[in-house]
Amino acid sequence: MIDSLEAARALDDIEDMTRRVRQSQIYRLSSLLMVLWGALVFAGNLVTYLTPHYADKAWLSVYVLAIGGSVVLGATEKTRRGMSSFDVRSLLAFVMLFAFGFFVETIGHFGPREMGAFWPIYFMLFYCLAGLWFGIAFTVFGLCVTVLTLIGYIFIGAAFPLWMAFVNGGGLIIGGLWMRRS
Repeated sequence: MIDSLEAARALDDIEDMTRRVRQSQIYRLSSLLMVLWGALVFAGNLVTYLTPHYADKAWLSVYVLAIGGSVVLGATEKTRRGMSSFDVRSLLAFVMLFAFGFFVETIGHFGPREMGAFWPIYFMLFYCLAGLWFGIAFTVFGLCVTVLTLIGYIFIGAAFPLWMAFVNGGGLIIGGLWMRRS
């Protein structure tokens, strides 16, 4: 027989293990999503740098492919793990996130350079906020990309989209691979 103190310790151990498994599952899916988005963002920035007149089409393609890929990865994870990791609320959150970003972009009358800085910083805000619930790795990643974006915006001239390909796209890929190990 175990006494109430031992039972309480055992329950605490179970709760701790449950929390770690949940965080591991969140990091796993986040890792996949970050690598997907990173590759597409890298390509979008590269197109913007090499052929700026195709930037609008490139970014529309990036967003459509990334959101579609996110839905597929979420559904695959749900099937694989038997857990709900991406639902209609998540899709609606993405839609609201983009709608607000496009609204700010429209009323802000941003040029291409400002948009190249706005979108990564805007998205990194949500990574930083996610870190409050899902682990410090999200916050560290968001802050690093934000600082590097601002450095590039201030100090990098015409090569800013190329800088952002590596900082934002490459950063997402590296962050996703790092999270996979966490």
